[in-house]
Amino acid sequence: MKAALALEDGTYLEGKAFGAERDGLGEIVFCTSMTGYVEALTDPSYKGQILVMTYPLIGNYGVNRDDFESDGVKVEGFVVKELCKKPSNWRSEMSVDELLKEYDVPGIEGVDTRMLTRKIRIYGSMKAAIGIGDVEKEKLVKKAVEQPFISDIDLVDKVCVKEPKRFESESDLEVVLVDCGVKMSIIRQLLKRGVNLTVVPYDFSAEKIKEMNPDGVFISNGPGDPARVKPTIETIKKLAGQIPMAGICLGHQLTALALGAKTFKLKFGHHGSNQPVKDFETGRVFISSQNHNFAVDTKTLPKEFEVTQINLNDNTVEGMVHKDFPLITVQYHPEAGPGPHDTYFFFDRYVEMLRQYR
Repeated sequence: MKAALALEDGTYLEGKAFGAERDGLGEIVFCTSMTGYVEALTDPSYKGQILVMTYPLIGNYGVNRDDFESDGVKVEGFVVKELCKKPSNWRSEMSVDELLKEYDVPGIEGVDTRMLTRKIRIYGSMKAAIGIGDVEKEKLVKKAVEQPFISDIDLVDKVCVKEPKRFESESDLEVVLVDCGVKMSIIRQLLKRGVNLTVVPYDFSAEKIKEMNPDGVFISNGPGDPARVKPTIETIKKLAGQIPMAGICLGHQLTALALGAKTFKLKFGHHGSNQPVKDFETGRVFISSQNHNFAVDTKTLPKEFEVTQINLNDNTVEGMVHKDFPLITVQYHPEAGPGPHDTYFFFDRYVEMLRQYR
């Protein structure tokens, strides 16, 4: 079946459809990972976005549900150069085509993903639309243009838990994880370090968290503009300095907003597993996995914050600590899933901090 991809600037590409036989709308971004397409497709941080993979051959090793980062596919559409129809791997349970059909997400293959990536790098992320079947160019471009900007959409509520959820590790440490779209790899890494987790919705109040008397609070990753996630910002404001706290990705941005800083939208975001991060304490450079479109504005950070890490590609803030109370955050994804394991130590530091301030 035919398919087409249109961008808000009038770009129109034709290809072949796979996945669900329906149109898809979202902000188009590219991911530079060569593997890990299952983790990317199921990452809640991609909610509201159409994902382009820069690596040209996708689907070769199939799909295994053990690699899911959530309860299903979260992207709004999937764009690849060439899709493998018959994956070959002993772990494979299905193809990417079958996965997208199951979760009602459209895909398009056979388009020039290199050109798309260069266009996004030059002009920035854009609104886009995927059309399936016989598509009229003008109508599809109009669909892309007329959809709302991602900054105008509340996305966190679509990917977080609705009721508290418990994860046990037979530990004496209790952590409340505020779910803004948490990846399962974050939960796995915390459980490995002997932490009992209670995962709560993004709008869970600070008062309710205090009643649970946790040893620490953890703010997760998630999709969209951090400035729209006001309930979590308010919770962080009320808890900061009272309970040891950590944040990853969106959690890092929300923490900065709660304590007086500002955030801004990156031109095309950081999406992939090869982002270089410089650590000021050790002088080392780590390769990190990242997935975000917004960043913390360094110039607006209160003097109580110390920037501990930066991105060597564009000098954006990658890590912060608070000078007066136990609070650490990182912009990248230390849990990887997929990606390098260079920064697993972030979870060790968090657990050490919890024990130090018990």
